[in-house]
Amino acid sequence: MKTIISIKVIMITILLLMTPLSAKELKPLPIEPQTLTSFEKRVLKDKATERPFTGIYNKFDKKGTYFCKQCGEPLFTSNDKFKSHCGWPSFDDSIEGQVKKIPDADGHRVEIVCAKCDGHLGHIFKGEGYTAKNQRFCVNSASLQHKALPELPNFQTAYFAGGCFWGVEYYLEAIKGVQSVVSGYMGGFTKNPSYQEVSYKNTGHIESVKVVYDANVVSYETVARTFFEIHDPTQVNRQGPDRGLQYRSAIFYNNAAEKLIINNLIKELKENGYKVATELHKAVTFYDAEEYHQDYYKRHKKQPYCHGYVKRF
Repeated sequence: MKTIISIKVIMITILLLMTPLSAKELKPLPIEPQTLTSFEKRVLKDKATERPFTGIYNKFDKKGTYFCKQCGEPLFTSNDKFKSHCGWPSFDDSIEGQVKKIPDADGHRVEIVCAKCDGHLGHIFKGEGYTAKNQRFCVNSASLQHKALPELPNFQTAYFAGGCFWGVEYYLEAIKGVQSVVSGYMGGFTKNPSYQEVSYKNTGHIESVKVVYDANVVSYETVARTFFEIHDPTQVNRQGPDRGLQYRSAIFYNNAAEKLIINNLIKELKENGYKVATELHKAVTFYDAEEYHQDYYKRHKKQPYCHGYVKRF
């Protein structure tokens, strides 16, 4: 019976992963609650702490999902596990809505518990600088059960502008791991601009694309590197025959990590002899372009006229 349940859980999870939903909408199915040992009961129910460097998941690095040992709810994924060398399994994030934070009885720390059954997991610490998220969920192995189920897609969003958005969209959506590319407008001061306003009025917007990609399959650096090779980053206020401020080369970064990656790529390009004109801006509101602009080349069965792949790295 347990084998049949396990196969059913895996098959349903695979079907969920094939559905194009956002990462926040996806959550692995719970496992069957496990029979607890006396020590696991002490940790989960009485809030005991296992000795450092003794838990089975401290140095564990297999891919999968970590469930609550008491109720079977999914809590963490291996994507967020990292080596902190503190002696306990460490994660810099949890599955949204699955872990609660409450004041610890000691009056100083913040305890973390399973959001469904209130089973004690450990504590959360912030400001240690281990990862970009700057937080550490310090968890007892005794509170967890690992299952090598298919991992959640780790969908991330990136923004690029490199001339006419038709061509940029065409090439970036061909990258393995890219879920979708939407043409639109970014960087201006007019709300909900139209194509006519961006083209013929001073709205400040740039023709841009929003790229949604699965970071488990392709990295931000790979997408950005491809962007620099499918348009000419040395051209100022134009791309090929298209001229105007709305056609300038720009990247809108979401965080310091993306900005660092872009700066390193630009540095590499300059070392290769390219006079890079690409602008860097912090990400602001992205406005979808009109429907007739979306997937333009695919729908019209044409090839881009002002974009093409050139190896620059």
